[in-house]
Amino acid sequence: MAPTRACPDPGRTLGGVASTTGVFDRVWTWPNLISVLRLACAPVVWWLLFVADAPWPAALLLGALGASDWIDGWIARRFDQGSELGKILDPTADRILLLSGVLALLIDGSMPLWYGGLILAREVVITVVTVGLAAAGARRIDVLWAGKAGTLATMFSLPAFLGAAISDGWFRDLNLLVAYGFAIPALVLSYYAAVRYVPEARRALREGRAERAAAGERP
Repeated sequence: MAPTRACPDPGRTLGGVASTTGVFDRVWTWPNLISVLRLACAPVVWWLLFVADAPWPAALLLGALGASDWIDGWIARRFDQGSELGKILDPTADRILLLSGVLALLIDGSMPLWYGGLILAREVVITVVTVGLAAAGARRIDVLWAGKAGTLATMFSLPAFLGAAISDGWFRDLNLLVAYGFAIPALVLSYYAAVRYVPEARRALREGRAERAAAGERP
């Protein structure tokens, strides 16, 4: 007798969001909706900074976007709403928001050039390698915890750098302390994750080519 597929536990859903099966299973989940909302907020930060001249609302929005990254991950784990689409959408939203925020603060002059340069250099290399691996037929690599933690710390450093640039006295010093308190661990974690991705990339390429060969495709 073939084993039966377990039905999803209705007690483990949040708000009754429906789910489907397939390659992109469980598309309409709360974590995925949060990721889409986060992406929609990226141009809002630029508008607040460069059009509305409202740096404090921009700083608050950046902080909220950083927190929302943790929230959607928690919801996915707590309510069993992880999905294949979410594994693609969440890191994509992270990368776009991070690059958008760093570029905005570099243009605004709120972020140290050396810090922004190191973040951008790492992201450019990771993006190029990811695209190259996909073109070569490698399987998708799951995000490492160090990379996720580094992105989260970077996102929290952004509003603190912006807050330091638009304040003075003890409040400026406090914002700088918070900014570097997140920025230094962010760099360490991000570059540690980049090093860890090297063996993961080799394994993904080898396994991807093996899967294609087994399926009768040209490796």
